Amino acid sequence: MSERIEDYGLIGNMTSAALVSREGSIDWLCLPRFDSPAVFARLLGDGENGFWKIAPKGKTTSVTRRYLPETAVLETRFETEKGCVTVTDFMPLCHEPEKVDVVRIVEGVSGEVDMTMELSIRFGYGEAVPWVQQRDYGLHAVAGPDTVELHTDLPLEGKNMRTFAHFKVKAGTSVPMTLSYHRTFQVPQFVPDRQQCLNETVTFWRNWVKRGDFKPIPEKWRYAVIRSMITLKLCTFAPTGGLVAAPTTSLPETLGGGRNWDYRFCWLRDSSLTLYALLNGGYREEAAAWRKWLMRAVAGDPRQLQIMYGIAGERSLPEYELDWLAGYEKSSPIRVGNAAAKQTQLDVFGELLDMLHAARCAQLPPEAEAWEVETVLLEHLEKNWQDLGRGIWEVRGDPHAFTHSRMMCWAAFDRAIESAQRFDLKGPLDRWREIRDKIHAEICEKGFDKELNSFVQYYGGKTLDAALLLMPQLGFLPADDPRVLGTIEAIEKKLLKDGFVLRYSTDNVDDGVGGREGAFLACSYWLADAYTLAGRKEDAEALFDRLLSVRNDLGLLSEEYDPVAKRLVGNFPQAFSHLGLINSAYNLCERGGPAQQRAGKDGPPADGHE
Repeated sequence: MSERIEDYGLIGNMTSAALVSREGSIDWLCLPRFDSPAVFARLLGDGENGFWKIAPKGKTTSVTRRYLPETAVLETRFETEKGCVTVTDFMPLCHEPEKVDVVRIVEGVSGEVDMTMELSIRFGYGEAVPWVQQRDYGLHAVAGPDTVELHTDLPLEGKNMRTFAHFKVKAGTSVPMTLSYHRTFQVPQFVPDRQQCLNETVTFWRNWVKRGDFKPIPEKWRYAVIRSMITLKLCTFAPTGGLVAAPTTSLPETLGGGRNWDYRFCWLRDSSLTLYALLNGGYREEAAAWRKWLMRAVAGDPRQLQIMYGIAGERSLPEYELDWLAGYEKSSPIRVGNAAAKQTQLDVFGELLDMLHAARCAQLPPEAEAWEVETVLLEHLEKNWQDLGRGIWEVRGDPHAFTHSRMMCWAAFDRAIESAQRFDLKGPLDRWREIRDKIHAEICEKGFDKELNSFVQYYGGKTLDAALLLMPQLGFLPADDPRVLGTIEAIEKKLLKDGFVLRYSTDNVDDGVGGREGAFLACSYWLADAYTLAGRKEDAEALFDRLLSVRNDLGLLSEEYDPVAKRLVGNFPQAFSHLGLINSAYNLCERGGPAQQRAGKDGPPADGHE
């Protein structure tokens, strides 16, 4: 791959998503869902693994791109010596189960431009070559259960297992194309007028943005927050309300390395931060859908609570490798599925109960069984909060008593007590208080290293952990507590590299994976939040602006940033990073945001406004 991660834009329809390169090539598309096998996998391989490129023939003098304002419709502008064209890419909203369309419209702006269309369809993550036939509407490709049709009036030519078209576009003319997917055993649906689809898609997104509450955000940051909120919406699986961590798999945390994971699933660790971001942004409907997904996903025996689930709540996410793909910039292995789903991570109990408490405070429509589920979870946690685990970062080395995990166990009991008192819910409050206080005392004794003057990643260790920056906003200790201030200072010294925060130091630490990684962008936002709570607003704003500067030209962020190579790394775009951006922006508002709300245990405002 020659394209940098920054060179991609995202389009989607809330069931699937595609990455479009600056050069006009769709190099990643999974059909019909985020977690389905890719039909275009050039992102993780080469041209033999599937792509769809539309671009001028020959040299371009300039390439610029943008999203149409307040939409997820991507427009790429190609300028050549003979003229100028735009390629508009979008995915219409999905109205039929397992049917997905990708629409591309080429429009002439000036002069006359020679264009080339090249299509390579490869099902099964770039491995399966389909049976392709030309039809009166364009092209029909089938491989087992999957069928893709290209609808176009262009004359097509097949060569070397690919499909080509050459055409000219003059000023004022347009050439539309639709790639349509359906299951082979289903009857294909009528492909609607492309311009009508474009108008409907633009209208949908602009109306959706109007629903938001962005007025508290300073004007200089408002575009970034809106774009991040749209990105979260694009990462949402509309049929269930689940939010994928990213629409990609195996984009490396280190170029050429092996820290490559499948992120097309929903993590419980994101639950509270997601709810706060949506509610502060005024998106109550999406917040309620996210809570419903969570309640369905975690239903059952509390001993079987997982750290992540599939987009419809699936529990089985077996991990395997795709050895026919070379990997992004030769970064291998390519993983599908995620074995971390079966890890023990006690922090998810706290994330879940913190989210449910916040939902009550925000007066979301009540979930009849929520409190019953919480009390059952706490019965289990009472007996198991001292178990060892692998922590929020899913280390694949030895389990430990992770300080953050213990803190989230404290949060589980603390939020349950708060909910019971505030909303007149029944529970063994005296016993919960006893356990809560015991956990708090243990963390302060065993999780704090006096020599480092900082809380550490796990009991008995010396490693620092950026997740401990969440301590003041959870209300575990006040932001001005000397131990919190010491932890911030220690993280600044040890984990702040070239202005960005590492999750934890991977040097001389056996996390079961090995190799270094980039700075974790969500952690950098957490440091900005810690600054805000500690009264260091100028430092918070400076760090926030630095983080905004590493977005690509479309306002998108990946999981991490490599300050040495000065490149985005990791899966892209990353919901966790965009959640951090949104929440930090609201934290810096005059009215205060999620960090202040969580610290006060009040939850988000009930109507999205103070």
